[in-house]
Amino acid sequence: MATRRIGILTGGGDVPGLNTVIQNVTYRGIEHGFEVVGIRRGWEGLTHVNLEDPASKAHYILPLTKEVTRTIDRTGGTFLHTSRTNPQKMKSLPEHLAGQTFPQKESTKKGVTSTVFDVTSEVLKNLEKLGIDYLVAIGGDDTLSYASRLDREGFRVVAVPKTMDNDVQNTEYCIGFSTAITRAADAIQRQRTTVGSHERVGIFRVFGRDAGHTALYTAYITGIRCAIPEYKFNLERMIELLIKDKRENPSNYSIVVLSEGAEWEGYQVREYGEADAYGHRKKASVAEDLGEEVKHRTKEETVISDLTYELRSGAPDFVDKLVAGTFGNMAFESILANRSNMMTAIVGGCFEMMPIPDPKRGPRNVDVAAMYDTAECRPNYSNKFGMPIFLTRVQK
Repeated sequence: MATRRIGILTGGGDVPGLNTVIQNVTYRGIEHGFEVVGIRRGWEGLTHVNLEDPASKAHYILPLTKEVTRTIDRTGGTFLHTSRTNPQKMKSLPEHLAGQTFPQKESTKKGVTSTVFDVTSEVLKNLEKLGIDYLVAIGGDDTLSYASRLDREGFRVVAVPKTMDNDVQNTEYCIGFSTAITRAADAIQRQRTTVGSHERVGIFRVFGRDAGHTALYTAYITGIRCAIPEYKFNLERMIELLIKDKRENPSNYSIVVLSEGAEWEGYQVREYGEADAYGHRKKASVAEDLGEEVKHRTKEETVISDLTYELRSGAPDFVDKLVAGTFGNMAFESILANRSNMMTAIVGGCFEMMPIPDPKRGPRNVDVAAMYDTAECRPNYSNKFGMPIFLTRVQK
C-alpha cells in the first residue's frame, strides 16, 4: 500500500501559533505512517513551483520530519513562510507557465482594466504530481476561500482558521486573536504613562478591516472607548466622551482604540496603493484623521499610536498555544477519518469540526446589539451570563 501524504501550507498574514499547528500535524502524521510535506509561501508554492526544476522544487517544497519541526513551536510567525497569492486571480503567470492557456477574466478598477488568470488546473496538477492526498490549509477568510474552491474541485482539504481579527465564519475563535489582544492591552497600558504625563488624548489603531473584534476586546479588558467598522459613530459624541473621560481622570488623559476600518458618520476611510490578490488596498490611518478632528474641535493635543503589526509578532501566548496545538491534532484526526471540507473550530466554547465557510458569507462581524454600546462608544459589559468564554456564538 502506498504511503499517504499530507501537505501543509500557511497563507495571508502571519500570527503566533502557526508553527504549533504545523508541528502537531507533522508529529501525528508521522506517528500514523503518513509522509508530511510543507508547501512554502502559501498558495504561491502550488502556483509557482516548477516540479521539473530541482531548484524550484527545493525552494517551494519542504519535507517535514520530527527533526525539522522539533523546535519550531517555540517561535512566532510561520516556519513555512506565507504570501497573499490567489490562484484564481493571478495578475501574471510564472515564467515556466508562459504561453500556456488558463481561464481569464477582465478586471477594471479606477478605470484601469487588467487580465487575471485562474491557474487552479495547475494547482491540482502539482498536488497530484507531489502525491499529496490531503491538504491542511491554515489561514484567514482569504486563504480559506481558495481552500473551499479546491474542495469543490474534488480535492480533500482540512482547514485551520487563523487571524488576529478573529473574523472567520463558523468559529468563535481563530489562532492569533488572544496574543493580539494581550499585546494590544500591554502596549496601551505601557503608553498610559506617556499619554498621562503629557495630559493628552491617546488614539490607538489596530487591525480590523471589516470586523472590530480586536478593537472591541482590547477596549473590553482595558476599560477604554473604541470604534469598530460595524457601526459608524457620531463624531461629536465620541469627542465629547473623550473630553469627559479626560476631565474626570485625575491624570487628565483619555484613550480610545480604533479598528483600521472604523468610520464616523459622514467619513470614509481613505485607501491607497494597488489592491492585493484578494482585492484589498491599504487603509490610511483613521487614528490620524480622528486626531486632527480632536485637535481642531477642542484644541487638545493627541498621541497617535499604530499597533497593527506589533500585535502579530513574536511567540504565542498560552491560549493561542493551547488552541493551535488542539486545532493541529483535530485537523489530523479529520484526515485520519477521511473527512474533507472541514475546519477546526470553537463553537459554544467547545472544540468542534465545522464546514469550511462559504466565501460568499464574508467575514464574521461583531454583534453590535449584544457587544457594543453605541451611545457610549465602548463594549457592552452586561448580560454575559451563560455566554461562551469568548463572548460570542456561532450556530452549528
